[in-house]
Amino acid sequence: MNKILEIANLSVNYGTVRALENASFYVNEGEIVAMIGPNGAGKSTALKAICGLIAINSGEIKYQGKPIKGMTPDRLVKKGLSLVPEGRHIFPTMTVLENLEMGAYTIPQKEKLLIRERLENVFQLFPILRERRNQKAGTLSTGEQQMLAIGRALMLKPSLLLLDEPSSGLSPNYIEIVFEKLKQINKAGTSILLVEQNVLKALEICHRGYVFDIGTIALDGSRESLIKDERIRKILVGG
Repeated sequence: MNKILEIANLSVNYGTVRALENASFYVNEGEIVAMIGPNGAGKSTALKAICGLIAINSGEIKYQGKPIKGMTPDRLVKKGLSLVPEGRHIFPTMTVLENLEMGAYTIPQKEKLLIRERLENVFQLFPILRERRNQKAGTLSTGEQQMLAIGRALMLKPSLLLLDEPSSGLSPNYIEIVFEKLKQINKAGTSILLVEQNVLKALEICHRGYVFDIGTIALDGSRESLIKDERIRKILVGG
């Protein structure tokens, strides 16, 4: 199985604080991989480092077999790597349609047919967005805003979709909907790297997972092995 993402000995500092130390992990093509662990364990830091949003101290990052360390976020997006950030970061005063069109910013305007095709794909995945397409994004419910953030990231048809805490602030009903949609996105051919505090939901949909603890990877394995591992609870509750 080919690796779409490879991280080797990744270390990141925030000033004098070591946020991540010698973390190594990978995502195979077609997988959903979850990164779980307590707050401040380094999960989101790893995601931001991959996306070029923060500088790294040491380590290597390869995407589709090629080094990407030091590349700017816009270049990574063009290569097929899209991030759904924590907190969604939609444009609240713009309509749903305008937000989605912003997600297609690298597609030349002359390729309007391709943009319409991508929009239709998003609307089929999230029918509520079609209904709300002329509505200001800031007036959507939190769950609908999360769908919009995911839809925007899908407009460039990424090979690898990264999500930072997609269940944050969502009602139980919307959590179920969003995670079911992630499974559909994966089945359609997109690899997924997921940072998630909702451990049960993350382990429900992932193929493999990594458990972060105080800036390092403490455990890793298949979904089935992690579900059975009693050490997870000790890491998550600090016991």
